[in-house]
Amino acid sequence: MIPYSFLDLAHVTQGSSYTETFEKSVRSAQCAERFGYKRYWFAEHHNMESVASTATPILIGHIAGKTNRIRVGSGGIMLPNHSPLIVAETFGTLASLYPNRIDLGLGRAPGTDTKTAQYIRADFFQNAQNFDVRLQELQRFFTMENQHSDLRAIPAEGTNVPIWILGSSTDSAYVASRFGLPYAFASHFAPQQLVHAMALYRQKCEELNNKPYSMACFNVIIANTEKEAQRLSTSFYRMFLGIIRNERKPMQPPVDSMEGLWNPEEEAYVRQMTAYSFIGTKESVSEDIRYVIQKLQLDEVIVSCPIFHIEDKLTSIQYFAEIMNEW
Repeated sequence: MIPYSFLDLAHVTQGSSYTETFEKSVRSAQCAERFGYKRYWFAEHHNMESVASTATPILIGHIAGKTNRIRVGSGGIMLPNHSPLIVAETFGTLASLYPNRIDLGLGRAPGTDTKTAQYIRADFFQNAQNFDVRLQELQRFFTMENQHSDLRAIPAEGTNVPIWILGSSTDSAYVASRFGLPYAFASHFAPQQLVHAMALYRQKCEELNNKPYSMACFNVIIANTEKEAQRLSTSFYRMFLGIIRNERKPMQPPVDSMEGLWNPEEEAYVRQMTAYSFIGTKESVSEDIRYVIQKLQLDEVIVSCPIFHIEDKLTSIQYFAEIMNEW
């Protein structure tokens, strides 16, 4: 068995407040901890009515305070949106409050649309092009050696916060291998380059004598019957359909069928985006999950459960853990 972790986007469901959304995240994190998940990560997204994980570090601190052992972190912080100094100060503070429990996953995308990205930072695209330089600056702020610098990140120095590289293309694989950092792939919504990127990451790490550590993200919707799992998945598919149509609204409740809700082209596109999704019963998805993990030679897997009702989400969290522990 390899370690398994959880990615939370703090999905806002129709009829729920943001306060209720965050309460659901607490319940999900506590459930994940109870069933042996290693990490609980939040993703930074902006200007999306269905996603409330915008102030990612605040949620990380909140969940860390409501749990006891599980690692909590970012999957990820979009580094071009932020000053490396502020990121180091923020995560150094979190690591000081919750020693040996904080992870820092970094992405290069804006986590939003182009207009919002430029509003967050007018120089976003320049920062993205200088990602390697910003990453080196951030790493330096976490070292004890930086205490001799005239630019210091207090209290980050010496906190040893693990840094991950996140991505959805081969570009991120090159960065992760070059810096010798663990690599997490966003196959839960952008699976096209997953196989190639993972192979490239291992190859380049070997060439550079760096030890690879890879993780991929899957969508998991597991219920007691196939029919129920398919019904629950309609909320997930409608969320992706909203992305295609640029309809920004909270996650919708499940329906009995997607028939009539999308056209053939939209269905094909949604299914392509969600190809690494495991929907069914424990018995029907377990072999597929194990096959993909072994095929990709993953060191760890992280899952998202984009489900409308919290009780159904907790069931999927439990069932996935049981699959991993039966391996």
